[in-house]
Order: sequence, then C-alpha cells, then structure tokens
Amino acid sequence: MKLHEIARQARALGIVMGENSGNRERQEKLLEMLHFNSGNFYQEIEMDDPLVQTQEDVSTTEDVVGLHSHVYYEIIFIRSGNLQYLIGTRRYRIQRGDILLIAPGVSHRPLFLERLQEKYARIVVWVSPACVELLRAQWPDLDELNRLPCMLRTGDLPTDSIAAYEAAFRRGVREYTAAEPGWEAAVFANTLQLFVSLRRDFGSGRVAQPAAEKRELLDEIMSYVEDHLAGHITLDDTARQFHVSASTVSQLFRKRMGVSYYRFVTQRRLIAAKTLIKEGTALDTVAESVGFSDYSGFYRAFRQEYGISPTRFKTL
Repeated sequence: MKLHEIARQARALGIVMGENSGNRERQEKLLEMLHFNSGNFYQEIEMDDPLVQTQEDVSTTEDVVGLHSHVYYEIIFIRSGNLQYLIGTRRYRIQRGDILLIAPGVSHRPLFLERLQEKYARIVVWVSPACVELLRAQWPDLDELNRLPCMLRTGDLPTDSIAAYEAAFRRGVREYTAAEPGWEAAVFANTLQLFVSLRRDFGSGRVAQPAAEKRELLDEIMSYVEDHLAGHITLDDTARQFHVSASTVSQLFRKRMGVSYYRFVTQRRLIAAKTLIKEGTALDTVAESVGFSDYSGFYRAFRQEYGISPTRFKTL
C-alpha cells in the first residue's frame, strides 16, 4: 500500500501518522486494520511516485522499526539522533550530517541500543530504479555510485558545506510537499545534483566512510546467518558454533534487536527472497534457496510478513 493511501485512511479516523504525537495506540490500531505488521511497516509500503519521493521524519521516542528492505533506493540525511544503524551486517553509530545510501534489497534498520537523548530527525529520499535509469541517461558514469560506501560522513566538511547538503535535502522536500507546477522536474534535478555532489566529495576525499562499530558476538552471529540462509539454521547449532549457550543467543537478540533469534532469521530469509523474486527466480526455487523446507511454509511466512502472497509481490 502507498503512503498517501495510508494517510488518507488515517485522516478519516482522525489519526496523525508519522511523528510521535501522543496517539501511538491509535496508529497501531490503524496499521492492524490495514493488515500491516507495525514492526515492519517500512518494508511493506510502496512509493507514491514513479521517480522520487522525499519527506522529513522526526521521532522523539524509540520507534519499533523491524529489519526491512525496499525495492527502491533509499537515501537518508541524518539531522540528529544518538543511535546506531544496521546496514546489512554492519552497525554504524550515526551523527548529524551522516548520509546513508541503501540499495534495493539491502536489509537495514535503526537500533535504539541506549536511551534516546535527542530526537531522531532525518530527511528521507526514495529513488525508484526507473529514476536511476533516467539519471544514467544524463550521467553515463552513474554506476560509480554503486561503488560508494553505504554510509558517508560529512562531519569533517566545513560547517557551511554540511549546511549546504541539508539545504539541498530540504529543497527537495519543499518542492515535493508544495507540488507547484514543475515540481517533478525540480525534485528530479535536485536528486541528480545530490548524487553529483556526493560523488565529487567522496572521490576527492572530502567526504569519508565512517568505520563500523567494533564487531561483537551479535555481529558475528548475523554474518553467520547471512552466510547460511539456504541451510537449516537452528538456535542450538548457532550457539554451538560460537561456543555459547542457546539462551545467551536468544537473550542477545531480544535485548539488542527486539526480536527472537528465529524471527531475525525469518526476516533475513524473506528479504533475500524478495530480491530473488525481483530477479525472476521461480517461486519454488526461491523458497528452497532461502532455507524453507517447502513452498507452503514459505508462502505462509511471506504473507504474514508482508500482507501479500509471493505471487502478488511478483506482479507488482
């Protein structure tokens, strides 16, 4: 379902979606009515527009955002927030001015591992694969962007340069929100300029990739799961692999990720399945390739997670 459809139904019920506005229970109820998994909300929504979509989000409490991926590109400009962000199997501690570049199919989620001391504010840009193809027509070397790190840190730039990046992201939001004549071209052009600026600043060394957080047991287990999605992964086997107890692994995921170990494994398998479906892999083969013993089990898990069947997802 698209964001504007969700917002329309929310308004009809007098519910404000987005920022934490004191009506969290009503928001949860709306998502339940629409058959959405509230913990995986961002994975299930579609873009409203065929090329670029952008919005500003602010959270003052810990949002329940599960591990998810998209079928489009996502760029996030961090305005504030003391939290970590998981991209693939790497954790990054974010700070003002950081820019996250997340490709389609890459799993990610914010991690609230400590009490939020300041609001988590960000500007989000979604770019469709169709838009990337149009951009490539103007910039044949756009593939260079695929070699950029998944996270860039502008914090070492002069203050006015960081402000310029934020201004560019805000300009896109203003154009998108106002929707005045020609806004589509303005947002498209603004997005292209952002890509060019990022490529130039990274290529010149003015913008660097921050180091990931020091790897811990959680990171090693996530990498192990990533490498064995097609196999039979059990909690006991994983615990033995790392010479710890099953309860240690279980508690680690519930405390740090907010989900059970098996829930995390299922999420990763289904994210991988979405990528294979997009690539045209037969559904029976997809189920086997991501570790489900039969198609019926895969079908149930997929429908429960995303609210649609694998066949329906394939046709979207």
